[in-house]
Amino acid sequence: MGGSLRIAHVITRMIVGGAQENTLYNCLDLIRNYGDEVRLYCGPTDGPEGRLLEQGRGEGLPVVQIDSLRRNLNPIHDWQAYRELLHHLREFQPEVVHTHSAKGGLLGRAAASAIKVPAIVHTVHGAPFHEYQPRMARWFFRACERWAAKRCHQLISVADAMTELLVANQVASKEKCVTIYSGMDVEPFLRANEQRDETRKRLGIKSDEVVVGKIARLFHLKGHEYVIEAARTVLQKCPQVRFLFVGDGILRRQWEETIDRYGLTSRFVFTGLVSPEDIPALIGGMDMLVHTSLREGLARALPQALLAGKPVISYDIDGAREVVIEGQTGFLLTPKSTDELSAAIIRLAQDADLRCLFGLQGRTRFEQQFRHEYMTERIRQIYLMLLQRS
Repeated sequence: MGGSLRIAHVITRMIVGGAQENTLYNCLDLIRNYGDEVRLYCGPTDGPEGRLLEQGRGEGLPVVQIDSLRRNLNPIHDWQAYRELLHHLREFQPEVVHTHSAKGGLLGRAAASAIKVPAIVHTVHGAPFHEYQPRMARWFFRACERWAAKRCHQLISVADAMTELLVANQVASKEKCVTIYSGMDVEPFLRANEQRDETRKRLGIKSDEVVVGKIARLFHLKGHEYVIEAARTVLQKCPQVRFLFVGDGILRRQWEETIDRYGLTSRFVFTGLVSPEDIPALIGGMDMLVHTSLREGLARALPQALLAGKPVISYDIDGAREVVIEGQTGFLLTPKSTDELSAAIIRLAQDADLRCLFGLQGRTRFEQQFRHEYMTERIRQIYLMLLQRS
């Protein structure tokens, strides 16, 4: 089957985040590299995380905003969003509907199935059910995902761990899932160290300080509290360490107050909200990256740091172990542990050669498979396969 395709992408909101960047690259690649007709349907982008499409990166991508498509559960809004999606999809008549995020995935798949779209695909960036939810909430979201999975033809996981989670929770069979790592523009990360000195000067960080970076929204379950707690031990043995928190969110004041109470304010730098284009330079200013979230499909910050030649330390959650290879690209730790975290940071802070070795091995392993062009090529092959079947 040749020629261009009509493809609709559906996502709840286009904040500055990994799932949203994945979606944007996929849409733009389809338009620019394959000549496909693509439309993106999304809800309003609210919150302190930033608006991805207002940074000029979505030029050439037709976007339809559905005001009722909101992240929080609301039966009235959700019904309105479903009806609007039905209307828009009937009007556009896509051959492919590709959904993202929990709410966008549920309503998008329901609407696409109702009008019998030939190829319906959903990307699992992170499961909406997890062990940190109340039991009834977890049961409800798991039931929603099982229902929605029956209304699509293919599930794409951003990590093998996501497939294992779906299968274990009887959301879908293993045969219905395929892993395609979330793509990105790798070239700026390969050149990240070129901006090391300039970035450090701008942030007020000295050339001989060892910078431990964390890239994440200042939000629940992102694990900043574990880094702050570990810092107390790290700085006793390695006073040359500085901690760099990249991102913003509702918990910023809480973490700043905690750091101040510990007397560590001078050892932490908060960047606030930054553009995705600034991330390579910020990673270039780091010496290692820590990832202490308690749930995440596969945090983009991990391969980004490795592409920049930086070692990574991560809690062993979801897809982290697929890029954090213990003793080769970094260290995998028990979730919520602060003793293990401080020990790993101290070890890397005291051994520049080990930092270089881990970073080099990470770059060598992952340079190809995280290119967004490669991701889109594989996704489009799935579209074509499903259309041929239909």
